[in-house]
Amino acid sequence: MAIRPLVILPDSVLRQVSAPVDTITPEIKTLAADMLATMYDAPGIGLAAIQIGVPKRIVTIDLSKSDDEEKVPMVFVNPEVIWTSEEMSTHEEGCLSIPEYYEEIERPASIKLRYMDLDGKTQEIAAEGLLATCLQHEVDHLNGVLFIDYLSRLKRERVTKRFAKVAKRESAA
Repeated sequence: MAIRPLVILPDSVLRQVSAPVDTITPEIKTLAADMLATMYDAPGIGLAAIQIGVPKRIVTIDLSKSDDEEKVPMVFVNPEVIWTSEEMSTHEEGCLSIPEYYEEIERPASIKLRYMDLDGKTQEIAAEGLLATCLQHEVDHLNGVLFIDYLSRLKRERVTKRFAKVAKRESAA
């Protein structure tokens, strides 16, 4: 398991639509393990492969809050939201690719997700609360959508400009 560098806004890679995974190969399993290691190291509760520069439809999630809590790693290959509730909920969201920036985002409170597990079997999961929010956030990444896209244009532009300035300063150094 290798910790891989995160892709940070304003990198245009984050806007790419990720390609489906045809079959579970040893390389896909290694990628999933690297994603989990990277997510834990960051630390975060979710990661899409595109966030480490790999345009494949793979998501890792672990909602355990602290190092004391038992880890519950989840891997979703080709995840697809197949149902959303009409009821909405609001959670504060952040993103490893937009470090130290958080906003309240409204999304469907409950979802059903279809995905492939690392054994190549199609599965479905019903999720609500933080898991539903996290799954929707990560599936958005696979489609080139960031949580800041749910903000007003003005807020989104401010955040994007701020990260563009940081990137410019870092590349000049």
